Amino acid sequence: MAPSRLLPRDIARVGAAGLRTRPLRAVLAALGIAIGIAAMVCVVGIASSSRAHIDQQLAQLGTNLLKVSPGETVLGDQAHLPIDAVAMVGRIPEVRSATATAKTDAHVYRSEHVPPAQTGSIAVLAARTDLLDTVHARVARGTWLNSATAAYPAVVLGSTAAKRLGIAAPTPEVKVWLNRQWFTVVGVLNEVPLAPELDNAALIGWQVAVSQLRFDGYPTTIYTRTRDDAVVSVQAILARTANPEHPNEVKTSRPSDALAAKEATDTTLSGLLLGLGAVALLVGGVGVANTMVISVLERRSEIGLRRALGATREHIRLQFLTESQLLSALGGVGGALIGIVVTSGYAGYQDWPTVVPAWATGGGVLATLLIGGCAGIYPAWRAARLSPTEALGTL
Repeated sequence: MAPSRLLPRDIARVGAAGLRTRPLRAVLAALGIAIGIAAMVCVVGIASSSRAHIDQQLAQLGTNLLKVSPGETVLGDQAHLPIDAVAMVGRIPEVRSATATAKTDAHVYRSEHVPPAQTGSIAVLAARTDLLDTVHARVARGTWLNSATAAYPAVVLGSTAAKRLGIAAPTPEVKVWLNRQWFTVVGVLNEVPLAPELDNAALIGWQVAVSQLRFDGYPTTIYTRTRDDAVVSVQAILARTANPEHPNEVKTSRPSDALAAKEATDTTLSGLLLGLGAVALLVGGVGVANTMVISVLERRSEIGLRRALGATREHIRLQFLTESQLLSALGGVGGALIGIVVTSGYAGYQDWPTVVPAWATGGGVLATLLIGGCAGIYPAWRAARLSPTEALGTL
């Protein structure tokens, strides 16, 4: 007599039978797995979307922007850059463009009735007309300074400065009180990721700063664009070029490094959150194992009847292992879908590209199958050990 055997479709059918008879318990047990998988997919997806957004920013803004600013003298006093520092930096062969801003002593207010102490921490900067091209900034509303407006009382506001002053859009009637006179707001900038100091600034022309604000002409910050393959070499000589007499009083930086550091921080934080998701997944696996153990205890009569009708111990083991795998797979697939939906929603809210790596969803589902197998080993082994007479004795 040939030994009885179960076909794959029969194994799936008998394994699913236990889930269909107790749907609420199955859903609650699968929910623990789903929460763990959803947490892991969300962490990986949101981190990947954030990195993709930063990579887009770096590709758009470039990593070849270098910034020069004055440091301190050997006595600890504030140093300053030479008046002709921009021209000297511009003579470096690998430099494509160089421009500057300079901080003035003026303050800007919405009206002349605002107390002088309430400056709103808005800096008034003298700016050159080629500033936007160098830092890759964009005007949100209005226009940027040109050779004509730079010599007259006209001002362009950074995005944060415009909000603090309560100015939504520039018009000929919109003016601000600056250095005890009215300046016409001609433009408002978008946020400048590589030069965030411009967001909270009121930018006026270099010429009008000299003529009306008693500006001394010393640049405070020099922005320079170099060839992509010469960033490191140019940064190494910037201090000596900008201030040959006192290169030790010059600070140089690469603004794109801040974005890269943010990306590295996001990666570290993602690793921590991924570990928490793995813990939640493990807890879900324990929940599945508990559910399967209780299921074996409750279905002793079913096991005994099947054994009496010819089912072997191997059949019983396969039945409960399959049930455990299906229960875990239900939670895994549901959790992966929830994770994708949450990631897509958050990325859309942040205006990021939605990126959910295939390895995260596929790996998560495979992990649930592995956990389901591990969680079902003991219950399946315990069910298979029951003898038909012992199990039928519970009827």
